[in-house]
Amino acid sequence: MAGAATKTTCPYCGVGCGVIATPQADGSVAIAGDPDHPANFGKLCSKGSALGETLSLDDRLLHPEINGARATWDEALDLVASRFSQTIAEQGPDSVALYVSGQILTEDYYVANKLMKGFIGSANIDTNSRLCMASSVAGHRRAFGADTVPGLYTDFDSADLVVLVGSNLAWCHPVLFQRLAAAREARGTKVVVIDPRATASCEIAHLHLPIAPDGDVALFLGLLAHLHHEDRADALYVQAHTSGLDAALAVARAMTLDDVAAATRLDPVQLRAFYTLWARTERVVTVYSQGVNQSECGSDKVNAIINCHLLTGRIGRPGMGPFSVTGQPNAMGGREVGGLANMLAAHMQIESAEDRDRVQRFWASPAIAQKPGLKAVDMFRAVADGRVKAIWIMGTNPVVSMPDADAVRAALAACPFVVVSDVTRETDTTALAHVLLPAAAWGEKDGTVTNSERRISRQRGFLPFPADARPDWKIICDVAARMGFAHAFSYNGPAAIFREHAALSAFENDGARDFDIGALAGLDATNYDALPPTLWPQRTGEEAPETRFFAHGGFYTPDHRARFVPTPPPAPRPREGALTLNTGRIRDQWHTMTRTGKAPRLMAHMPEPYCEIHPEDADAAGIGDNDLAEVEARGATIVVRARLTDTQQRGSMFVPMHWTSRFAARARVDALTAPATDPVSGQPALKQSPVAIRPFLTRWSAFAALVTRPQPQCEYWALAPVDGGFRVELAGAQEPADWRAFAANLVAGEDLEWVVYEDRRTGARRYAAFSAERLVGALFVGDGAASLSRTFISRALTTPHTTEARHRLLAGRPAGSTDDDGKTVCSCYFVGSSAIEREIQAGASTVQEIGARLKAGTNCGSCRSEIKRMIHERQPAEAL
Repeated sequence: MAGAATKTTCPYCGVGCGVIATPQADGSVAIAGDPDHPANFGKLCSKGSALGETLSLDDRLLHPEINGARATWDEALDLVASRFSQTIAEQGPDSVALYVSGQILTEDYYVANKLMKGFIGSANIDTNSRLCMASSVAGHRRAFGADTVPGLYTDFDSADLVVLVGSNLAWCHPVLFQRLAAAREARGTKVVVIDPRATASCEIAHLHLPIAPDGDVALFLGLLAHLHHEDRADALYVQAHTSGLDAALAVARAMTLDDVAAATRLDPVQLRAFYTLWARTERVVTVYSQGVNQSECGSDKVNAIINCHLLTGRIGRPGMGPFSVTGQPNAMGGREVGGLANMLAAHMQIESAEDRDRVQRFWASPAIAQKPGLKAVDMFRAVADGRVKAIWIMGTNPVVSMPDADAVRAALAACPFVVVSDVTRETDTTALAHVLLPAAAWGEKDGTVTNSERRISRQRGFLPFPADARPDWKIICDVAARMGFAHAFSYNGPAAIFREHAALSAFENDGARDFDIGALAGLDATNYDALPPTLWPQRTGEEAPETRFFAHGGFYTPDHRARFVPTPPPAPRPREGALTLNTGRIRDQWHTMTRTGKAPRLMAHMPEPYCEIHPEDADAAGIGDNDLAEVEARGATIVVRARLTDTQQRGSMFVPMHWTSRFAARARVDALTAPATDPVSGQPALKQSPVAIRPFLTRWSAFAALVTRPQPQCEYWALAPVDGGFRVELAGAQEPADWRAFAANLVAGEDLEWVVYEDRRTGARRYAAFSAERLVGALFVGDGAASLSRTFISRALTTPHTTEARHRLLAGRPAGSTDDDGKTVCSCYFVGSSAIEREIQAGASTVQEIGARLKAGTNCGSCRSEIKRMIHERQPAEAL
């Protein structure tokens, strides 16, 4: 019997889409978009649509462990509390640290921050959100006096111009991208994309500016000077609500148009077109994301953008303003509770003695952190040099995601005491833990998250806690109690934590601080459970609270004026023949793949780690399309598949951030990224590391489809789940002495029946192992491996095999072309490239026609640019 439908919130990006989850009689969970949620109105991207496929327990951490052995909760919690207490007593409060995550809920974040800053007395709590939006926080605080996001999603509907800066919205925030595409279609909204790469977001762009890496400050300095020169300033707004314009303008005027062109590597004609469009369009929204934030000058980029909106007064009104779109589902919630090392709870400032006193009095805590703590990069440096002797990592995988990731791994390996709370048993970080604590996952835990437009939504549980798993807030409170703080952490559930969080936001506020949800402080458990998606602020006594900020000033600086921040352009960086490495997300994956890596359809689009490189750069390095390439920086190397494309500008390359040692032999790209940070925000510059590339020479390559997860013994392998098992790409520099033994080591099972084909002349070898009529594993070796139908072979894991079918399998391709869908293009409906090509050959000439025939591109739309490119590439051939 099916369970009741539960309205909850997606655990992926900062769009914060509403989801309806309905457990089914067979144990599965049906997933649909919530048509009533104002973030998505029923739409979901490919990742959200596949959430039901990620809920299995096969890789879950289900019991506490101490040094790799199963333990009871009491044993694990006692050890964590005693070791932290002992370390603090012997070395002081700054000798311990918490590194948390934008994946945990606001209630989890709140108690973690309270424990660290108010009861341990150190601000050494930071979050992986430092890696994605800290520069935006710094820019907001410098300009507005508070970390206030002025924009709302409805601005996408009413803007006449939307500028995407360092944001591949089509892949990283697909539901927002579709909202923008719909506005473009309905009302002619102009779209400009500013990005070194021609990303999928360019599909709807009227203008693409392929800017040089870190050219953004210069670009917006030029815009500021142009706006002032063209008399586009809102003099009344500037005079009444801002300060510091002269200093900011002095920096901007020092750059000529030619200077801007040189710094951005953009044509002056393109610059003039962009400046004119921005200047003449009143309703303009500037959307920015990691291409802005992840930089050594990220904070200045943010303020350079904000300066232009302040000068024109285009802020806080419908369809206008700067808009930071966050990468994680609760990065905003973490900011609200003070989850960053340089913030206090409720948007109060750790530098302020008045704020520190206020928070300490509210908590009735024995201490309060007196200074900012260690930001993420500095935190792991402190672990490495011994200043931090005990660290607790919650819901994140820093051995993969942090810059200089090998140094992070070495630091944790040498740390005297490492605790990891996670839902996944095997990660690069859990491998280094002394204590593992099993946390509740999405679908089990209960609490709130806040999305990019300041909307608080409920994440509700619809599955029981498996085995010993517990919610993060409960684990933290249990440790706090054992450290002697039980009286302050005796909550009976997340609703009680939320009430305290809301009450603190209103405590001695009276409109002096932006974050105020005091009107929600009285919610009982029933009303908390029923809480609808809610924008803040929600101040006590306001029947219709104003949800926009700054249209009429009211900034949170001492004089209530916004600050123009001078933003000098960064000095040119010598390239010395190296390529610039740009890292980021891809369409169907999330962070380090602990969730999305479980869904076969999400792995089907990009099953291998890869780099995008311009054909001329590849040619100079002796690398061909689809070759394996070795990328090196500072002594670390990765091996990835080369994809040659002119959408990547010369001198740069792009490598996705997602692959871990669970999915590939050597593909942790952040082992290559330098630990350079923005001096204001502490955010790492994950998009500007110099690297070298060369061919990765191998003597053989192979493809395998296997029922069980293998442990390949060769120089290169990349693994992806498929229905019924796994697919694996393999390559090596030395041929195995015995290929049959190599195949047998990959395939798990006893008393198997083998079908073998070997051509010693060509080197082609094919092995398939069966148990009765079921394929257990197949290995295809040789130059012909590139032409195999991987979809056909992988599907063979789930179909019975007669003698004839076994021999057909060894051919590596189906008998008929219609039996092979090719590489997955649309993950929402599992539509492959071959199926799309067949429809193009049959006359489909538009993305809409493909959608009508195959449904591809009709859900989240993030595959539309790829379909459009396939049509474009086919049409010239047809015209010949």
